[in-house]
Amino acid sequence: MNKTATHRITYIGHATVLIEVGNARILTDPVLRYRVVHLRRRRSPILDAWQEKLDAVLISHLHYDHLDLPSLRKLGKSTRLIVPVGAGALLRQHGFTNIEELRAGERTTVAGAPVTATTAVHNGSRGPLGPTAECLGYIVGGETQRVYFPGDTDLFPEMEQLAGNIDVALMPVWGWGPTLGAGHMDPYRAAQASQLIAPQIAIPIHWGTLYPMAIHRLTRAFLFDPPLLFREFIRRMAPQIDVRILQPGEHTEP
Repeated sequence: MNKTATHRITYIGHATVLIEVGNARILTDPVLRYRVVHLRRRRSPILDAWQEKLDAVLISHLHYDHLDLPSLRKLGKSTRLIVPVGAGALLRQHGFTNIEELRAGERTTVAGAPVTATTAVHNGSRGPLGPTAECLGYIVGGETQRVYFPGDTDLFPEMEQLAGNIDVALMPVWGWGPTLGAGHMDPYRAAQASQLIAPQIAIPIHWGTLYPMAIHRLTRAFLFDPPLLFREFIRRMAPQIDVRILQPGEHTEP
């Protein structure tokens, strides 16, 4: 039986988003547990329904908060994983069997939905002694709904080339702590990127989910303020863009 075609975006938290476009169910950078290395998840449930009947998983890069091996094991080692070139060896070493590596500009199809890998400006190493792979974003969907998942990236001028081709942009607006490292966008730079990309809808992601142990007791603003600041900047810089703020676990139907 064919699945019913739909268009829905569910923000699971951090960079984990369930994209439902047409008949495709695609999960991005899954972190599906309550502790990752030294990070904790803010209280929001992780539902089994988000992990079922997936057609593919998109991995943007090798950092532990984006390529989380225990979360991928929960999905099953035969789950189709679409990853940057250079990531396949690590995954095969851990027993994953259905791996497709892409470079920026290359394209594949998931349950009838086109998936195109895009450039991302970020550090692709997995720690000081780990492997290194490309960093990617992805565009999911064709003419009826095109969703842009940038992964982790800084602002770069070539984003302007996406203008007119994106319906929904999942814009990273922060990270997992009170400060940001290189290769990330804060709310202002995410608004600048959105101005270049010109999507119909922008959904802030990569905020409000993970935090270092005990830090949130000292300062909690980074868990709540980034999407609000992003919306304010968009109102000033690109008011035609519809900003939809989703708390972890919420969804919208564009």
